[in-house]
Amino acid sequence: MGFRTDQIHSGVTPDPTSGAILTPIHQSTTFVQPSVDEYMATGYSYSRSANPTVTALQDRLTILEEGVGSAAFASGMAATNAVFLALLGAGDHAVVSDVAYGGTYRLADKVFTRFGVDFTFADTSDPQAVQEAINDRTRLIFTETPANPTLKYTDIAAVSALAASSGIVHAVDNTFLTPYFQRPLTLGADLVVHSTTKYFDGHNATVGGAVIGRTEELMEQIAFVQNAAGLIMSPMVAWLTMQGSKTLAHRIEQQSANAMAVAHYLEAHPKVAKVVYPGLPSFPQHRLATEQASGYGAMAWFEVEGGLEAGKKLMGSLRVWTLAENLGSVESLITHPVTMTHADVEEHERRRVGITDGLVRISVGLEEVEDLIEDLDQGLNRL
Repeated sequence: MGFRTDQIHSGVTPDPTSGAILTPIHQSTTFVQPSVDEYMATGYSYSRSANPTVTALQDRLTILEEGVGSAAFASGMAATNAVFLALLGAGDHAVVSDVAYGGTYRLADKVFTRFGVDFTFADTSDPQAVQEAINDRTRLIFTETPANPTLKYTDIAAVSALAASSGIVHAVDNTFLTPYFQRPLTLGADLVVHSTTKYFDGHNATVGGAVIGRTEELMEQIAFVQNAAGLIMSPMVAWLTMQGSKTLAHRIEQQSANAMAVAHYLEAHPKVAKVVYPGLPSFPQHRLATEQASGYGAMAWFEVEGGLEAGKKLMGSLRVWTLAENLGSVESLITHPVTMTHADVEEHERRRVGITDGLVRISVGLEEVEDLIEDLDQGLNRL
């Protein structure tokens, strides 16, 4: 089946009782057992361990990412936490992209280090840097590509080959591009991580996460943590995410087209000092972005002449763009990472990886692109 067909039909069967075309919301803690001898005959006993609505979403995510199984979580960070918990213990080492969501950095540097896990934040856009970061205690390479917020790319196939040659698990955060544009498992990665809050939901309605795996063994480890740590997604969130995911391809395709137009506009504006979007020929990794994925996504960033103060003035003068931390929704959002999404990353680390004080991140939505550009234009012309 094609992606657009799978995003609508996978994981769904008509309700056997009523024939309802939508998967029911099984808002139940407990499931009655036929008898002691037939305990778990239906596969369900308690919703922390499994729930039919959540299972339906997990089945869909597995198909869309071309994996063997998936696990849904209460948030994207719960999904990342599950990967760390499943694969890392005291004395272990992990390599993490030096540019990643601030919450990933915080979880690694502020939480797991307390339990004896060591991390190297490496430039994963350079396979040689990854190779040099690996040691005999390395159990996990965790990459985010494109990276949040700089959009730096990691060559998934190259890093996956490195990981495989050393017996190391490679997990890829695929939130920014989704399986519609990029499928890490087909490029050799072992696990894919998503904040389903973003493009899968697409409507600013839920908080959720997911991990999809390439092998049953890895998914058994992830599912064990999902149940043992209680990092579960609720049935209502799973149901809403199922509905949002039905339009994923249509939304992100149009959002990406809008992002391309906005990026071209910004690149030509005299008051914009720098604009970064993977679809622009000026993007340093434009070739990799074109070869590794089938689309460039809807995320971009720029800096205005005048630095931080000018950027703040611009963000405060916009009417169509909304100042908010999320991304991937139908609404166009504008964010200041230094004070919002990456505030917990130390200043010296932000500067080292290129997250400058004046960086303005944008998540392009589904509004008329002319309105988005006109709004930016009136804001920039006030500077």
